[in-house]
Amino acid sequence: MSLSSREILSKAPVVPVLVIEDVKDAVPLAKALVAGGLPVLEITLRSDAAEESIKRIIAEVPDAITGAGTVINAKQMERMAEIGCAFAVSPGHSAGLLKAAADTGCPLLPGAGTPSEIMNLMDHGYDTLKFFPAEQQGGVSMLKAISGPLPQVKFCPTGGVSLSNLADYLALPNIITVGGSWVAPKDAVKDGDWARVTKLAQEATDRVNALRG
Repeated sequence: MSLSSREILSKAPVVPVLVIEDVKDAVPLAKALVAGGLPVLEITLRSDAAEESIKRIIAEVPDAITGAGTVINAKQMERMAEIGCAFAVSPGHSAGLLKAAADTGCPLLPGAGTPSEIMNLMDHGYDTLKFFPAEQQGGVSMLKAISGPLPQVKFCPTGGVSLSNLADYLALPNIITVGGSWVAPKDAVKDGDWARVTKLAQEATDRVNALRG
């Protein structure tokens, strides 16, 4: 039985949002992040290497909970379910995408940024959402305001989130975790500096654990 998106995100101190340009980097990158305490990985469909990277991580890094990001239509949703993704993430949502998620049974973390979008997703049975782009949508102050009328919804804010503002987000009662790319800098991936990636992942993990006691 697959985990729900909320159950998956509860295992994630931070969700690394990854753009993998070269398939050969996929497995060592995933292993480096898992070693640093970040097992829930979002591999975005923003490169030609994305699908093969996801397949390799699923096959070779069993400790990772591997998901696809930037899933924006039904066809992509169906394909990601077919190749065995544990979950999918979208920057927004559409009727077709939500139907495909329901049909495939693959957990979807759909994006929302306004009360109306959130309420629409609640009508479709969603209580765990991506808040994107977080900083541009009002960040901490917006999420704090939303928690009043819509306290039952939990969010994973992504977009402008970093180690420097992590504490501000995690202090909110409606935040389950955060997503960010800072734990896997492009230059570190390009150089194959997996020790640096693990160090950054561990730093993020330690910060979250300290904040949450």
